[in-house]
Amino acid sequence: MPLRVAVSGGIAAGKSAVCRILQQGGADIIDADDIARELVTPGMPALAEIAAQLGAQFIQADGTLDRVALRAHVFGNNEAKSCLEAILHPRIQQSLQQRSEASKSAVVAVAIPLLSPQSRARAYGWLDRVLIVEAPPELQVARIRARDGSSQELAAAMVAAQLDSAGRLPMADDVLINDADLGSLEHWTRNLLDRYRKLANSKK
Repeated sequence: MPLRVAVSGGIAAGKSAVCRILQQGGADIIDADDIARELVTPGMPALAEIAAQLGAQFIQADGTLDRVALRAHVFGNNEAKSCLEAILHPRIQQSLQQRSEASKSAVVAVAIPLLSPQSRARAYGWLDRVLIVEAPPELQVARIRARDGSSQELAAAMVAAQLDSAGRLPMADDVLINDADLGSLEHWTRNLLDRYRKLANSKK
């Protein structure tokens, strides 16, 4: 069984960069967002449930999900957000666990952007460790704006809407602060990967 490490953290903190570095070092990467996209492709049961429970207006003429419209609908709408999560999250959790168990790598990084202490305890007890990637809020805002052209106000709202550091850090076994250059992030991430390999060997 590989060492299974969740990689989580705030929006634009650098989770994807950390996963790329881990993958380059030989770790297997399983991404919750990729699975979520697979689950809502045409013909999948989750897509039919979204249409039935949230509205057929979110299904485009070609049968694909209108992600932009759905995202706008659930942002700030707790009832709609809870409904969408009830449809997707159990399926995502099951797929992540199954794929991680099937991996042949010594270390599997499981990218879970929305991991919380509650979901960690309730649905992700099979994980061996949790790695939290952190960045200062002002840097997160700047990265969001550079990435997709969002306004200062929208980018700040997106950061504020997520679980903050105080909420994330209690579940962390490891923390990477991504507030410098890529070279520094690579250095610390590879150091962590070396430690994970030793822990994986100790599990055998």
